[in-house]
Amino acid sequence: MTSKTGDKNRKAIQKQIFIILSLLLIFFLVGCEHLNRSEAKGPEKDHIKVSEHWYSQDSSKISIGITNIKNHVSSTGTTSIDKNKQKILNVIDEFKKYKVNMILFPEFSLTGYFWEDTPACWNYMREGLTNNQLEWLAEVKSKLDDDLNFIIFNNIRLNPDKPDGKFLNSTFVIHKDFDVAKLTSKKNEQAYIYDKTFLPGIEKIFTTSGKDDSLVLDTKWGRFGFTTCYDMSFAQIYQEYATFDQVDAIIQLASWRGTSTREYSAMNVKSDHYYGFIWDLMASSQSAFNQVWIFASNAVGKQKRGDYEFWGGSGVWAPSGMNLVQGPHVSEELIVMHHIDIKGQTKFEHDDFHYYKDFIEIYNPIIDKRAHTRTRGKQ
Repeated sequence: MTSKTGDKNRKAIQKQIFIILSLLLIFFLVGCEHLNRSEAKGPEKDHIKVSEHWYSQDSSKISIGITNIKNHVSSTGTTSIDKNKQKILNVIDEFKKYKVNMILFPEFSLTGYFWEDTPACWNYMREGLTNNQLEWLAEVKSKLDDDLNFIIFNNIRLNPDKPDGKFLNSTFVIHKDFDVAKLTSKKNEQAYIYDKTFLPGIEKIFTTSGKDDSLVLDTKWGRFGFTTCYDMSFAQIYQEYATFDQVDAIIQLASWRGTSTREYSAMNVKSDHYYGFIWDLMASSQSAFNQVWIFASNAVGKQKRGDYEFWGGSGVWAPSGMNLVQGPHVSEELIVMHHIDIKGQTKFEHDDFHYYKDFIEIYNPIIDKRAHTRTRGKQ
């Protein structure tokens, strides 16, 4: 190779390096400018992705908005409660653009989850009690309209029987007839509030089980039952809803964690997200065993207080047990499912195999006890 050829190659390489460095500098400057603009706009940083799905084109069927979102908990103080309140209002406004009829929010929508620093947690949760948020609750109710008939969210409230004791973990069905001014009125208690039945671990420190283990909501689209988080681990409550209440669907609100390890080393099987596996498994199983829809809204993301990682995975399970749509396990998302034929799909499953009809050929229902017993003498 001549020296002239070598010089030419070196110059070509230097030119290529110069071009690459120039492009990198341009990308860096554009990126900085975009970041500055995003920070200046502020609210765009909290924008949540919306995924839109159509079960059918029949607009007479229900459209549901399901939130797969993070419940904020401030490291100190109670500023996160106000942040959660505003976030809920913003999410409702976003869902209204899609003309949904019902919106679901996760468990502990206003406060986030309990943690082990007991005195601090008690003080924080008392600030977040639904009883202290009636003006905000009235604003939530004001967002109902001809399309949006129900807003369903969960938070703690005072136990009217023990106002100085443990809280109730309550799911509120905000409807035009819900009485905001009288949160614990008999009408609200009977028709629009479900108190969590089964309480895991730390929740037993702060809350007590509800007096009734069911709430049934009749709508023109179908009949709904309600459960909260850990309730999904117990087959009995779902069986009662399906058999005695004959619901078409169950609404499950949760702050269900994902991380827990199960390992079977000899089989080379391990999961670091066992609780998440259980969420997916149980949602599918409970819907299939009981031939009911499950509409589930679960918290997602990390909570520093308590060091929790919530699983997300909010979604829709058909009475077949098949998952139709599911949110992510690491990020926020708003799920819109249009025109769900709740009654029609339930009927389809029953026409194929109606498990309960076959069940009561062997087991007699005891209506007043919401239980069954083996029928003697039948084959």
